[in-house]
Amino acid sequence: MKRAIIRAWLAVALAAAAPAAQAFAEEDLAVDVVHFWVSKSESAALDVYRKAWAAAGNRWVDMPAESKVAVQRTVSDRIANGYPPAVMQWNANYGSRELPEMGIVLDIDEVAKADHWQDVIPATVLDRISYKGKIYFAPTNIHAENWLWTSTAVLAEAGVKTPQSWDEIFDAAEKIKAKGRLPIALGGTRWEVSLIFNDIIYQTFGPEGYARLMGGDATLVQDPRMLEALDLLRRLSAYVEPIDQRKDKTWADATAAVGQGKAGMQFMGDWAKGELAARGYSVDKDFDCSLAPGTSIAYFMVIDAFAFPLTNREGTQEAQLAFARMVLDRDNQIAFSRIKGSLPVRTDVDPSGLDRCGKLGLEMIKARNGEVSAQSQAMPSQVSEGWIGVVGDFFNDRTITPKDAQQRLHDLLTQAE
Repeated sequence: MKRAIIRAWLAVALAAAAPAAQAFAEEDLAVDVVHFWVSKSESAALDVYRKAWAAAGNRWVDMPAESKVAVQRTVSDRIANGYPPAVMQWNANYGSRELPEMGIVLDIDEVAKADHWQDVIPATVLDRISYKGKIYFAPTNIHAENWLWTSTAVLAEAGVKTPQSWDEIFDAAEKIKAKGRLPIALGGTRWEVSLIFNDIIYQTFGPEGYARLMGGDATLVQDPRMLEALDLLRRLSAYVEPIDQRKDKTWADATAAVGQGKAGMQFMGDWAKGELAARGYSVDKDFDCSLAPGTSIAYFMVIDAFAFPLTNREGTQEAQLAFARMVLDRDNQIAFSRIKGSLPVRTDVDPSGLDRCGKLGLEMIKARNGEVSAQSQAMPSQVSEGWIGVVGDFFNDRTITPKDAQQRLHDLLTQAE
């Protein structure tokens, strides 16, 4: 979100600010919720919260948007008109701290303290949802971006096992292509490409180098290994549909292709598992899961959350606090993540209901030394969007050379310093 928009928001918010309500009553409260969970599985997962809110006698006004950027645009328009929404979906990442820093979202610390969130939420998550000792975001779940999803039927037809290295990825892609199948499923958005590149960066530069790059180290972009990473990404572009054939497709369409046995592989976060399950496919039977090559010791964490813009609408702050409490309800956490394909943020849940992929993710989180910030979570929002744009354009346009892309990434990070 641009600083000018945030300044406008701040003016509205400060005029509207009032002390937070002390009660957490859950009856006859109303919220308007702006979100981008619109795929089949995402909508089904969100139904957990919709139904829980309605069951308590409250009203939910749904305001879906097609993407994260569209959510920001919708919220900005509402703010410009002096009518902020009560609830907005947000990622608890580096850039999200701008919101409490500017004083434009409600702190929900009294709910967190009353419900002892500090005892049931991992320290990493608590850090992401806090600012200067207070909690401002209600986390819904933990995702990881660095997964590889494979079609059991397509790989069996090609006579290959689940790839464990990039060499095996290319070997499998060639054999799948020879069978007339699509080797790698991909939608038309650039952020999908950036997920693949993040995996490659981790493999190429190692944990320390990855952390430095995601932290904005422009000098490291000039390292010769960056050209190696870009070359590898360019090689992968030969195994996806051309951009003109997939420009209107979503990540969920690509996931469906793996489930249907039309494509062999997809690099995507574990929300893909939720989409596969929503479409009736089962792990080990129809698809397999593994961490992307070179990232088996890492877990590229993404934390989904809700934030609560300050408003002077009567009863809204009480509703916002009640909504935050509902989000962290143990049963809601389990039910939401089971459908979403993610992990609950609460550690006091029974892991027995998790499938093999979920249990692997839980092991990674419990190990703690494997926690890695996903690129979209580690960089300020505008820098992240710029990075995604450069990488996506490079992948889709073969006239852009690796050296061109390297220079553009360097310029991006240099300007952000």
